[in-house]
Amino acid sequence: MLNGYKIIDADSHVYEPPSMWEKYLEHEFKEYAPAPDMTIKGEKITEKVSELVLKEGQKQILKSHPISALSGFDPPSHVQAMKKMGIDICFIYPTYASWLLAIDSMSPDVAGAFARAYNNWLRDFCSYQPEILKGVGAISLHQPEAMVSELLRIAEFGWKTVYLRPNPVKGRMLSDPAYEDFWAKCEELGIGIGIHEGSHSLLPTTGADRFNSRFALHSCSHPMEQMMALLALIEGGVLERYPNLKIAFLESGCGWAIYWLWRLDEEYDSLYWEVKDTVKMKPSEYFRRQCFIEIDSSEPYLDKAIELIGKDRLFFGSDYPHMDHKPNVVTQAANLDQQLSPSIVKKILWDNSAYYYGLECKA
Repeated sequence: MLNGYKIIDADSHVYEPPSMWEKYLEHEFKEYAPAPDMTIKGEKITEKVSELVLKEGQKQILKSHPISALSGFDPPSHVQAMKKMGIDICFIYPTYASWLLAIDSMSPDVAGAFARAYNNWLRDFCSYQPEILKGVGAISLHQPEAMVSELLRIAEFGWKTVYLRPNPVKGRMLSDPAYEDFWAKCEELGIGIGIHEGSHSLLPTTGADRFNSRFALHSCSHPMEQMMALLALIEGGVLERYPNLKIAFLESGCGWAIYWLWRLDEEYDSLYWEVKDTVKMKPSEYFRRQCFIEIDSSEPYLDKAIELIGKDRLFFGSDYPHMDHKPNVVTQAANLDQQLSPSIVKKILWDNSAYYYGLECKA
């Protein structure tokens, strides 16, 4: 709690210890366990990560979270960091697993094994203090026919959310018919979908065909891949067919949605006849009905986002402990009542996340 507000961190991360893959991968896949430098059989799992970015990133992380870094980002240090920042509950997304599930050339069987290994490890990680540490299951898009079985396994953990990449995988967008059973089961079980991008991956990524610096790649990938993921879900009819499906767009700010929904509505006004079988109302109406988005508390247009997207659709995430995480981000969020009403701040910091992540029913 901070400034009188209970706080849910809707987007926290782990640094998975390299040694865990050898331990948690099933026997027939142990040969693919990444080396300590996070290469698989000598091949990198990322691209366009310069030595300067690695060096400066490590410095920023060590400066911001020295205890966590020296403790190997283990569960006790994660809990300690949350308490120090004033966070009551955090929902945890991957770091290295995000890249491992983003290698387009990877065998579907191997990608599925990485997802299962990560989910088992995260279950154990969160068991240290489950009232604070909450797992978000990882789903591999490489093997559509296995997605439902892993979803059911994750649901048995008691988790109410799973994580997907927004990028195309093996040529399939999120609207591909191969994923239809998965969407149906998520809706049936009330499982939310957290869509989270990650720069430097080995998947088709906006900007990666023309830029090389992290400055450019990170600027492009997070908002632009989310924009196209949302478009795929709308244009492909996923949100039309599954009106109770809950979708969240993470770690890209909310400003892109203001523009993108205006743009899509404008296009729909002119071209609705082209997509009328799959898109039966304005894109912004789908978003306000069933989508959520993580804000950055420094964004200067939050009042406009509340007006256009809705006060029930915004929530807060810290991005702990990544190099982009700002140590004062929670304090900044708790001070939003200097520009927004306390009731709206309460929604952003707790109520909306609690509903999306299945902690509470909608008021």
